[in-house]
Amino acid sequence: MNIQIFGTKKCRETQKTERYFKERRIAYHFVDLTEKGLSKGELEKVKAVVGVEALLNRSGKEYNRLNMQYIVHNREEMMLKHPMLLNTPIVRNGLQATVGYCPDIWRDWQ
Repeated sequence: MNIQIFGTKKCRETQKTERYFKERRIAYHFVDLTEKGLSKGELEKVKAVVGVEALLNRSGKEYNRLNMQYIVHNREEMMLKHPMLLNTPIVRNGLQATVGYCPDIWRDWQ
Protein backbone atom coordinates (compact mmCIF):
# COMPACT_ATOMS: atom_id res chain seq x y z
CA MET A 1 0.00 0.00 0.00
CA ASN A 2 1.10 3.52 -0.78
CA ILE A 3 -1.05 5.70 1.49
CA GLN A 4 -1.00 9.48 1.21
CA ILE A 5 -2.85 11.70 3.68
CA PHE A 6 -3.51 15.30 2.66
CA GLY A 7 -4.63 17.54 5.50
CA THR A 8 -3.55 20.02 8.15
CA LYS A 9 -2.00 19.40 11.54
CA LYS A 10 -4.82 21.34 13.27
CA CYS A 11 -7.67 19.38 11.66
CA ARG A 12 -9.26 16.90 14.10
CA GLU A 13 -10.40 14.56 11.32
CA THR A 14 -6.86 14.48 9.91
CA GLN A 15 -5.49 13.68 13.38
CA LYS A 16 -7.97 10.80 13.73
CA THR A 17 -6.96 9.52 10.30
CA GLU A 18 -3.25 9.59 11.18
CA ARG A 19 -4.00 7.78 14.44
CA TYR A 20 -5.96 5.09 12.56
CA PHE A 21 -2.98 4.24 10.33
CA LYS A 22 -0.42 4.55 13.15
CA GLU A 23 -2.36 2.13 15.39
CA ARG A 24 -2.39 -0.45 12.60
CA ARG A 25 1.29 0.14 11.78
CA ILE A 26 0.46 1.08 8.19
CA ALA A 27 3.05 3.36 6.63
CA TYR A 28 1.73 6.58 5.13
CA HIS A 29 3.03 9.85 3.74
CA PHE A 30 1.53 13.03 5.21
CA VAL A 31 1.23 16.19 3.10
CA ASP A 32 0.42 19.36 5.04
CA LEU A 33 -1.88 21.51 2.90
CA THR A 34 -0.70 24.67 4.67
CA GLU A 35 2.75 24.07 3.14
CA LYS A 36 2.03 22.29 -0.15
CA GLY A 37 -1.15 21.57 -2.08
CA LEU A 38 -2.14 18.76 -4.39
CA SER A 39 -0.53 18.60 -7.80
CA LYS A 40 -2.78 18.78 -10.85
CA GLY A 41 -2.39 15.02 -11.45
CA GLU A 42 -3.21 14.16 -7.83
CA LEU A 43 -6.28 16.41 -7.92
CA GLU A 44 -7.46 14.77 -11.15
CA LYS A 45 -7.10 11.25 -9.70
CA VAL A 46 -8.92 12.12 -6.48
CA LYS A 47 -11.61 14.07 -8.35
CA ALA A 48 -12.25 11.07 -10.62
CA VAL A 49 -13.06 8.92 -7.58
CA VAL A 50 -14.90 11.29 -5.20
CA GLY A 51 -16.04 14.20 -7.41
CA VAL A 52 -15.43 17.94 -7.23
CA GLU A 53 -18.31 18.67 -4.85
CA ALA A 54 -16.92 16.34 -2.17
CA LEU A 55 -13.53 18.06 -2.36
CA LEU A 56 -14.72 21.66 -1.99
CA ASN A 57 -15.11 22.85 1.60
CA ARG A 58 -17.98 25.35 1.36
CA SER A 59 -18.10 25.95 5.12
CA GLY A 60 -14.41 26.85 5.51
CA LYS A 61 -12.87 30.25 6.21
CA GLU A 62 -10.94 30.23 2.92
CA TYR A 63 -14.16 29.77 0.91
CA ASN A 64 -15.66 32.87 2.55
CA ARG A 65 -12.41 34.85 2.45
CA LEU A 66 -12.16 34.38 -1.33
CA ASN A 67 -15.89 35.17 -1.79
CA MET A 68 -16.26 31.98 -3.79
CA GLN A 69 -20.05 32.01 -3.45
CA TYR A 70 -20.23 35.24 -5.52
CA ILE A 71 -17.57 34.57 -8.14
CA VAL A 72 -17.96 32.63 -11.37
CA HIS A 73 -14.83 30.53 -11.22
CA ASN A 74 -13.09 27.37 -12.22
CA ARG A 75 -13.28 25.34 -9.00
CA GLU A 76 -10.43 23.00 -9.86
CA GLU A 77 -8.08 25.87 -10.65
CA MET A 78 -8.99 27.61 -7.38
CA MET A 79 -8.40 24.39 -5.40
CA LEU A 80 -4.93 24.09 -6.94
CA LYS A 81 -4.07 27.72 -6.08
CA HIS A 82 -5.70 27.67 -2.62
CA PRO A 83 -5.38 24.18 -1.06
CA MET A 84 -7.21 25.31 2.09
CA LEU A 85 -10.44 25.15 0.02
CA LEU A 86 -10.24 21.35 0.16
CA ASN A 87 -12.15 19.18 2.62
CA THR A 88 -9.71 17.26 4.79
CA PRO A 89 -8.41 14.67 5.17
CA ILE A 90 -7.98 13.36 1.65
CA VAL A 91 -6.62 9.81 1.83
CA ARG A 92 -5.23 8.31 -1.34
CA ASN A 93 -4.06 4.77 -2.10
CA GLY A 94 -3.10 4.54 -5.77
CA LEU A 95 -6.31 5.04 -7.75
CA GLN A 96 -8.52 4.79 -4.65
CA ALA A 97 -9.33 7.87 -2.58
CA THR A 98 -11.59 9.09 0.21
CA VAL A 99 -12.47 12.47 1.68
CA GLY A 100 -12.99 12.57 5.44
CA TYR A 101 -12.59 9.91 8.11
CA CYS A 102 -13.63 6.61 6.45
CA PRO A 103 -12.20 3.61 8.36
CA ASP A 104 -14.73 1.18 6.82
CA ILE A 105 -13.38 1.88 3.35
CA TRP A 106 -9.72 1.83 4.45
CA ARG A 107 -10.17 -1.63 5.99
CA ASP A 108 -10.87 -3.00 2.49
CA TRP A 109 -7.62 -1.48 1.16
CA GLN A 110 -5.47 -3.85 3.23
